[in-house]
Amino acid sequence: MSIKRIDVGSRMSGAVIHGNTVYLAGQVGEGESVTDQCKSSLAEVDRLLAASGSSKSKILQTIIYLSDIAYFAEMNAVWESWIDPANPPARATSEAKLAAPKYKVEFIVTAAID
Repeated sequence: MSIKRIDVGSRMSGAVIHGNTVYLAGQVGEGESVTDQCKSSLAEVDRLLAASGSSKSKILQTIIYLSDIAYFAEMNAVWESWIDPANPPARATSEAKLAAPKYKVEFIVTAAID
């Protein structure tokens, strides 16, 4: 099977396709609030999935890191309005230190491709 990389940078690719699966790099967003960062991050997830030939209805798993678990309800409000309600993925959420103090949320997505 071949491997295709999307948005290749010096440190990482935005997405990697292997077989019928796409693996997205962790996505962090811009903005001051958790809501703004979630919306920004998930818009980038949408863009990378589309560039990979997939969509949020084909997400298999999402791992979500929050810089403070107190953000859980605010993140969930954005998440629940974004996901495809007919196809919710497997998901795990935990608290972690993120790459920079300004980041409050990070999404790591794995999805299927037709």
